Amino acid sequence: MNREEIKQYILETYAATSDCPWDKNPNFEVFRHVGSKKWFALFMDIPQRYLGLKNDTVSDVMNVKCDPILIGSLCKEKGIFPAYHMNKNHWISVFADGTVPPERIKMLINISFEATAPKIKRKKNFSKTRQAATCLVSLQK
Repeated sequence: MNREEIKQYILETYAATSDCPWDKNPNFEVFRHVGSKKWFALFMDIPQRYLGLKNDTVSDVMNVKCDPILIGSLCKEKGIFPAYHMNKNHWISVFADGTVPPERIKMLINISFEATAPKIKRKKNFSKTRQAATCLVSLQK
């Protein structure tokens, strides 16, 4: 999948918006959760040397958040690298030029979308709070 195909897939599959937040880099595009606005994908066109390769060819790259346990093995695959300009413990860079198989791209986007999704807040367990309060009252008597 190339950059345009991946972008189309994201917009058709996820509740997401995109924007280009940097005037200096108008081709850098961020995909965010609709509600929380948290990033889950970032597209850039960067020289391959930024990824540790030995040439200045500019390539389309997508950064996605990933489970730290998976990053080491994923970076051994063709077209997947430690993240450019992001926390390398939690993000990876992926060529968006057809190098990485479509199913792998989709899997990585899904992992990133889930990893950056807003967390559901738990309600306080009021029965335990009542039990503790009851114990305190009985101790004070």
